[in-house]
Amino acid sequence: MTEHLYIAVTIAVMQPKPRILLVEDEAGIADTLQYVLSTDGFAPVWCSTAAEALAQFRVDPPALAVLDVGLPDLNGFELFRRLQALPGGHDVPMIFLTARSDEIDRVVGLELGADDYIAKPFSPRELVARVRTILRRSARPLGAPPPAVAVTPAPATPVAVPPPAPPNAPAVWQLDEERHLIRYHGRALELSRYEYGVLRLLVLRPGKVFTRDELLLKVWGDDNASFDRTVDAHIKTLRAKLKAVAPDCEPIRTLRGTGYALNEDLT
Repeated sequence: MTEHLYIAVTIAVMQPKPRILLVEDEAGIADTLQYVLSTDGFAPVWCSTAAEALAQFRVDPPALAVLDVGLPDLNGFELFRRLQALPGGHDVPMIFLTARSDEIDRVVGLELGADDYIAKPFSPRELVARVRTILRRSARPLGAPPPAVAVTPAPATPVAVPPPAPPNAPAVWQLDEERHLIRYHGRALELSRYEYGVLRLLVLRPGKVFTRDELLLKVWGDDNASFDRTVDAHIKTLRAKLKAVAPDCEPIRTLRGTGYALNEDLT
């Protein structure tokens, strides 16, 4: 019994802690975040500049990266792009951390494909909770493609079939799941992973109302209420991209207090 307990404890001790790349130029904030991350079972690696972060990432990609937007040598958004371009970059979830709370900054960050955006001041424990949630929902083997969006059909509810388009006219929506591509009025949309996941669900079930919790669970893999604003921000960016194609159309309906649905009149 004692031997088995010793083996179990040894295995637990040898289990590597998830490395968190913390890119923050303010030493006081970095010290606090390193402490709470360490006490919660993570191994934080602090970099005060983008150049140092890029070097660390090349050596050993972390489990997750927390990027300050206002770095002294490079904008956090540009750092995100460069990290994504490195080997393994697309497999690493990233959170933006910033003193700027403007909505446009949050939308830009999420549109780039970041997993979350936290504005200062914030609770360090809240950041740790979000790190843990994001790692749990994005857990997959390094290098594996993003998980497919699961859609659970409702047998009792018939799926609406779009009417045939007029001759020589493209369908309003064209879904190419193999290429993760959606066309709107014949034009291919440039979508982030999560934008594609949200729009795919809506296109597959026109008229069905998806609550924020449903979208979080099916697209992000988590229905934590603290990510409600993430859904709203992605709907906002989707609407902007759709309006750029067809300015007079409103394909996504908002049902206040409930969720979102694709306008059946446009299918």
